[in-house]
Amino acid sequence: MRRPLLIVCGVLVLAAAAFLLFGRDGTPGDTSAEAGFARDMATHHAQAVEMAFLIRDKRPAPEIASLAFDIINTQANQRGMFLGWLQQWQLTQATDQPPMAWMSGHGHAAAAPGAASAATGGAAARMPGMASPDELTKLRQAEGTPAEVLFLQLMIRHHEGGVQMSEGLLGLSTRGEVVSMAQKIVSGQSGEIKLMTDLLQKRGAQPYPSILKSQ
Repeated sequence: MRRPLLIVCGVLVLAAAAFLLFGRDGTPGDTSAEAGFARDMATHHAQAVEMAFLIRDKRPAPEIASLAFDIINTQANQRGMFLGWLQQWQLTQATDQPPMAWMSGHGHAAAAPGAASAATGGAAARMPGMASPDELTKLRQAEGTPAEVLFLQLMIRHHEGGVQMSEGLLGLSTRGEVVSMAQKIVSGQSGEIKLMTDLLQKRGAQPYPSILKSQ
């Protein structure tokens, strides 16, 4: 009697694990890489949009204003898609999983809940490339060329984080729409990193040290 009971219990455990990973009808489950990517990238994109609005409102040089406009439109639209996926998959936008838990063991260690300090932005700061509250304050207070330089430095690092997260997803998922979005982010943000690096050099400045392992 005990052996059949153990087998049944084992099957139930496997079924529960499969549900968390794959959800209903084969859709991504709550702890899947796809769900984690969508949630974390929605938060990541929200900060990029915030920084782009901050520099746009300072009436920067036309090339900076154009870049900010492109970031606002592209990343706001992509963020809407991430949240739409979660709704389609019948998953919540919030989760008890720590940021980047979906990439744990694949190039990024997830931090334990509460490990990040308030000075570095709490949970969101554990995502690669995120600006801290202090850095955002400095961007709000800066004006003129110093504001443009700081925006470019922060956004290059932010884009590098987005590329890192998207490349991580590409190694973990085969789901068409998610893989396609990750590829677009890698391509688009890599191109913008080059553009922003050139804009920095024209202002006599350099990016922060790269957070990408390949660089």
